[in-house]
This record gives sequence, structure tokens and C-alpha cells, in this order.
Amino acid sequence: MNIAAYTPPAVGMLAVGIVAEVFGPRGATFPSFDFALCTDRPGPVPTDLGVPLTITHGLDRLASADLVIALPWAGFRTPLAPAVIDALSAAHGRGSLVAAHCVGAFALADAGLLDGLRATTHWRFAELLARRHPDVTVEPDALYIDEGRVITGAGAAAGFDLCLHLLRREYGAAVANAIARDVVLPSHRDGGQAQYLAAPVPEDCRDERLAEVLAWARENLHRSLPVAELARRALMSKRSFARRFTAATGTTPHAWLRSLRLSRAEELLETTELPLDEIAHSVGYGSAAVLREQFVRRRGVPPRAYRRSFTNTP
Repeated sequence: MNIAAYTPPAVGMLAVGIVAEVFGPRGATFPSFDFALCTDRPGPVPTDLGVPLTITHGLDRLASADLVIALPWAGFRTPLAPAVIDALSAAHGRGSLVAAHCVGAFALADAGLLDGLRATTHWRFAELLARRHPDVTVEPDALYIDEGRVITGAGAAAGFDLCLHLLRREYGAAVANAIARDVVLPSHRDGGQAQYLAAPVPEDCRDERLAEVLAWARENLHRSLPVAELARRALMSKRSFARRFTAATGTTPHAWLRSLRLSRAEELLETTELPLDEIAHSVGYGSAAVLREQFVRRRGVPPRAYRRSFTNTP
């Protein structure tokens, strides 16, 4: 995949590091990306930390990209130059995937690429994005939102979630999980998960028990795992467990388990030749029909089509 990350003046260094870490060279066992940073005028580009980056590619690099990522920058309150707007619009019009996280979403909005779509950004600036672009449906709590050929993500380190989602979508779960392990990240956080949590896990003795229960659930996905059983293992009432779970993870027990089951099913579809019934039972679904229903609803394709697309993906 040919990837161009638009790097405006005063770009966020964290964002540059995230995309370079995920899409930069990693060795023969991983996909090879043709990745480059590009900017308005090649040469030294200031960053938000005051440390300049030397960038050799101009806006013409966007013309050959399969994926264009607009990186966040400190001057997002001022619209980008017309040449940048035209280059982003042309890339989208040509069929490229266009993505942005944090306030990089303002670049896509300024180019009109978010009109009529749902989008997210850093929660602190969601109201500003909605006010400045009333044709965009801004969802301030989402980690990332995939609208087909336009994908937006939340702020700061949530850029990793956006990049891993793009990998999972284009290359499959096995590749996304392998790169996540390589950079020591959670392999998958659902896009609907909250941007920030009331408290991390583990935090105290009770949260240590909660963390132990989550680890146990991961190892026992073949079971039905009702919330009442998880609560008993955490030595909590069902209501207290559900409340504490949501505060600690940003999602509900049911949603967390569903995401976990489907992610594991993806890996098995990609890396094994197990029959669908066997995969369904190994991840806690009663039959292949139930797995298919959940897969189509959450992933948009039936399991067999997913297997054909991603088996032996490099």
C-alpha cells in the first residue's frame, strides 16, 4: 500500500511518531508499505515541539497514494491553504482512502470531505468542529469512525487505534494483531469505545480482581460467560460489576465480549482451515449461523467472504 501522511507546519510530533511506527519498515514478516511524509513546501517543517523535520516530498506525493492521512497540527483553527484543500479533495475524488485523527479531522472538514458524514476528533475540540462545520455529524466520544473511504479518529494516542483499524480493515486481523504486538499495544479497541475512561485497570485491589476476571474470560471464550458469572468471579454483585466494568473499560461487558469473540473468530478464519461450526463454538457462539449473523452485522461481510479475502494475506 502506498501511504502519504500530510504533514503541515506545526505538526504534532506524537502523530508523526504514531504513523511512522505503524507504517514504517518492520521486516520481511510484515507487509511492506511505501510510506512517506509530505508537506506544502519540502524542506524543514516546524513541529509543535519546536524541533524541525526535514521532509522531501511535496503535495504531489498525495497523487499516487492509496491512503492519505492528514496529521494534526497546532494551527488547525486557521483553514489550510487552497493548494492543500485541492490536493486532499483530488486524492479523495480519485478513490484514495482518506483518514485523519485528532485535529487532523479539521483538514478533511475544511476540504468538504466530511460533509454529510459522521466524524470524530479530540474530545476537547469536538464542539468547535461541529460549530465550524454544521454539515458534519460530530461524535465526540468515539475512538474512531469509519465511513467507507473517509475515516476519522480521536486525539493523541488514539491515532494508534485508527491506524490499527486501517490495518485490520485492509490486511486482516492477523496482520493488525502482529503489528500491535510488535509495538506493544492492545490489538483492538472498538471504535465506539469511549475516548477516555473514569479510571484505569488495575487501580486498586478490586480492579486487580477485575483484571484477573478479564484475563480469565479471554482464555475461556468457548464458554457462554454470562455477566453474573463474571461478577461472581470478581466478588461483586452483578450491578456493581457492570458499573465498575464500564467505568474501567469504557464499554459494557456484553460489548467487550462480543468484540473479543469476533476478533478471535477473525484470526481463526485467517490462520486456520477450521470449519465455521468449530470456530463458532471455540469463540462462544452456539452455531455457525449465530457467528454468521454477528459477523455480518458487525463486520459487514459473511465469515466465508472474510476468509477468502484475508487468508494468506502477506
